[in-house]
Amino acid sequence: MSAKLSTNSKKKIKRNIGEGNVYIQATFNNTIVTVSDIKGNALAWASAGGMGFKGAKKSTPYAAQITAESALNKVRDFGINYVHVYIKGPGIGRESAIRAIGSIGMTVKSISDITPIPHNGCRPKKTRRV
Repeated sequence: MSAKLSTNSKKKIKRNIGEGNVYIQATFNNTIVTVSDIKGNALAWASAGGMGFKGAKKSTPYAAQITAESALNKVRDFGINYVHVYIKGPGIGRESAIRAIGSIGMTVKSISDITPIPHNGCRPKKTRRV
């Protein structure tokens, strides 16, 4: 009658990772920051919408700064000191997110822009006649 209830509580594994990658996706509507290890396994992420910014406030530089600080504070336990930054997108939160990484105490080893640029791919929309 009295069956044991098993509790599967996972212990948080503390890893000491010295170096990691920070991916900043800055669109016109939002900013998403993902922190991963060198192999590409995601450790933490944060977005401007998840930080409490709604509507047009999500695409501001201040929202990008708060988002980057939040994502990097989540990985403090992993011992990341050096990061490679990869930026994607045309949003206005690009520079402020990089400044937030430097202000939080992590050393930026490299900054790469991985924004996809078409090599004359799809045909653009017709121009508006006003």
